Amino acid sequence: MFLGTFFHNLDKKGRLFIPSKFRPQLEHGFVIAKGINEKCLFLFTFDEFASLENKIKALPISRKKVQEYVRWISSSASEEFIDQQGRVTIPSALREYAELEKEIACVGVWGRIEIWSKKNWDKFFKKADKEFLEISKDIEDLGF
Repeated sequence: MFLGTFFHNLDKKGRLFIPSKFRPQLEHGFVIAKGINEKCLFLFTFDEFASLENKIKALPISRKKVQEYVRWISSSASEEFIDQQGRVTIPSALREYAELEKEIACVGVWGRIEIWSKKNWDKFFKKADKEFLEISKDIEDLGF
């Protein structure tokens, strides 16, 4: 499980230090892909990515939106590994998509890590803080 928010900087080669708290779960590699609904990246363990794949495979492939989503997520996905210094190189296309510059937020979201530009994370979090009561009601409506 991934929890917490950590701030690091991208170096000039597009490498990001993975928080030491997250590294043990990622030592055998992982998948980075475009985030859904936000300008961020999702980082999944191979097991979590396989679980997502199985859920998608259970959907009817005859549906155009399913095919589009499969193409979108799989074409953006990249298998990566942490180097000996605890860094990962984020592919340039993914850095561009998520608007990653220097300051980065690594956010643990249970089964995945989200990688945000600090600017976009601060904007999202400030808005979420203001809307917390509304968000809580939406969650309650889902049966929580």
